[in-house]
Amino acid sequence: MLSLLVSELATNAVIHGHVTGRDFRVHLLALSAPDAATLTIRVEVTDTRGDRLSEPSATPAARAGEPAADSARTGGRGLFLIEALADRWGCVPRPDGPGKTVWAEYTATTVTTPATVARSGPSAAPS
Repeated sequence: MLSLLVSELATNAVIHGHVTGRDFRVHLLALSAPDAATLTIRVEVTDTRGDRLSEPSATPAARAGEPAADSARTGGRGLFLIEALADRWGCVPRPDGPGKTVWAEYTATTVTTPATVARSGPSAAPS
């Protein structure tokens, strides 16, 4: 899921946020404490085009109806995927220059392993 979020945000920056001669930036942040039962990852994609600010849909009905309007389209579903996969997402103006940052957060349950694993059998004996 996280790779799809990164892919969709980066693709949107290339297609809709591109300004000739300028790149975009991808930033991943871990927002949870290392010992927490969940891990929240924040994906931020910053581009230099500030005249097109993305916004989450106001209602579930608006989200559900729009992509189906033309099921033969090959594009235009990126933000619907972001909204469906991410726990939260949004868009803010870029603080250090022209452009914007579109961000999405995804929370996953972390897998913990015991610090010490007891072994038995022939491989457990010191050599």
